Amino acid sequence: MSSKISKAGRTRQFIIETTAPIINRKGYFGTSLSDIITATGLTKGCIYGNFARKDAIISAAFEYNLLALRTELSKGLDDGLTITEKLLAYPVGYMRYFDKLMENGGCPIQNTAIEADDTNPGLRRLVSSALEQWKQQIMALVASGIDTSEFRTDTDPEQVALTMIATIEGAVMLSGLSGKRSELGLVMDALSKLIRNLSKNFNPS
Repeated sequence: MSSKISKAGRTRQFIIETTAPIINRKGYFGTSLSDIITATGLTKGCIYGNFARKDAIISAAFEYNLLALRTELSKGLDDGLTITEKLLAYPVGYMRYFDKLMENGGCPIQNTAIEADDTNPGLRRLVSSALEQWKQQIMALVASGIDTSEFRTDTDPEQVALTMIATIEGAVMLSGLSGKRSELGLVMDALSKLIRNLSKNFNPS
């Protein structure tokens, strides 16, 4: 019994890992079932034996791509000794991961946000939840920085979070369209300066 469950789990994971970059690159609605079958080499019956419908594969692929992004960014967050260093992990992490991100079709949050409309409320909820979690994570870091007097008391955590998210996503979009990694670097440098300016004891020299 356990071996059958293990085999089914491996097959399901194989489908997700194989199709995740394809779905992210071609689009969540532009990827057909035949694309999934061709990529995995599995039959239609096998695909639907592991996923009840195509939407389930799309959702699983989004979560897989999102986890990969979060895992990469968490390296800097965990290593940061101060709140400023933890926040700087975002621009630094996106610079480090940008080439891999583009290779896999771009930012999964951005791609899904563009496609997730009222025709797919489930996918819309997924990306909305991902954005909200990201916002809350940054807000919690900023609030912690205020509590420990690392940041000025007039700092607005929500404003900082929204500004960081909008800046990062905008920079990724621009650099992805132009193919110029240098453009991402320019914007991430500006974002890093903004983050450092949050410090109560910031010294521009």
